[in-house]
Amino acid sequence: MKYITIKDIAKKLNTSVSTVSRAFNDKSDISAKTKELVLKTAKEMGYRQNRMAKNLVQKRTYNIGIVVPEFVNSFFPEVIMGAQEVLFKKGYQVLITQSNECYTTELKNVQSLENSMVDGLLISLSSETDNIDYYQDLVNSGFPIIFFNRTYKEIKASKVLFNDYKWAMFATEHLIRQGYKNIYHLQGIKSLTLSKERRRGFVDAHKKHKLTYDKSQVITSGFHMEDGEKIAAQLIENNTIPDAIFAANDQLAMGAMSVFKKHGFKVPKDIAFVGFSESKMGSMVEPPLSSVKQPTFEIGKQAAKLLLDQIEAGTKHTPQTVKLDGELHIRESSLKK
Repeated sequence: MKYITIKDIAKKLNTSVSTVSRAFNDKSDISAKTKELVLKTAKEMGYRQNRMAKNLVQKRTYNIGIVVPEFVNSFFPEVIMGAQEVLFKKGYQVLITQSNECYTTELKNVQSLENSMVDGLLISLSSETDNIDYYQDLVNSGFPIIFFNRTYKEIKASKVLFNDYKWAMFATEHLIRQGYKNIYHLQGIKSLTLSKERRRGFVDAHKKHKLTYDKSQVITSGFHMEDGEKIAAQLIENNTIPDAIFAANDQLAMGAMSVFKKHGFKVPKDIAFVGFSESKMGSMVEPPLSSVKQPTFEIGKQAAKLLLDQIEAGTKHTPQTVKLDGELHIRESSLKK
């Protein structure tokens, strides 16, 4: 079987090799009619572009690495879908890895993607990540990298974040306006920027409404359902029962809610719950969980756009932070009858 080259296409069309090349590379100095004819002829002749050769010339692999903490919930898959929509349109493929909330695994994933010569990286840090030196070195080296959702304020890189402070405040205010006074906050990993911002929103809502607040009402934990279960069991054992709980994510809220229900507490009559991140499971539990919805698909799109901008800008890149808004979906878990 003969391998078709651009020279064969040029000969067939009685045109120059440079014209065919410009058509394939979508250059502006070629008419739409000529480009259409070249592409149509190439397809008819069975031409297949040598992607490896093109990548070598352009010094790109057209691969992007994505590292996320987990796939258990719909949040990160939806972010990836948003990123893929943008990247695929620009001819990029994605290599997806998960850290399983483990810093060591996360670092291995990042290094593996680097060794695969990806053109850039989208990453959301694991709950165990407390050393950002490697990432700061990566940023300082000029490697294109965008952090989304979970990151550290100290990392001087482009980021796509959610307005955690604003919506944590709204969620807490909802509970306060329902008449709940003794409200606890399950914070998640306190070192992460999103955890700090959600805690700040919780505290400031109390200040705004002149509601007494004690540091013991904020409990640090992980982000898993099991963490919520352990906290609830401890509160029950200590006979420290809040009026309501605002959790840093739905998994914490659902874990705590399940334990309180098993011990005979009625939701929301005895204790109310509000989560964060709007998981599909949260709307299916009984009673359905109130939660803050984040624009997951848009987070992925914005992260991908920032990454492509950084790849194109090269050394002229200036770090940017994009902050997105969401919605508070109020359901039975936090509504007083």
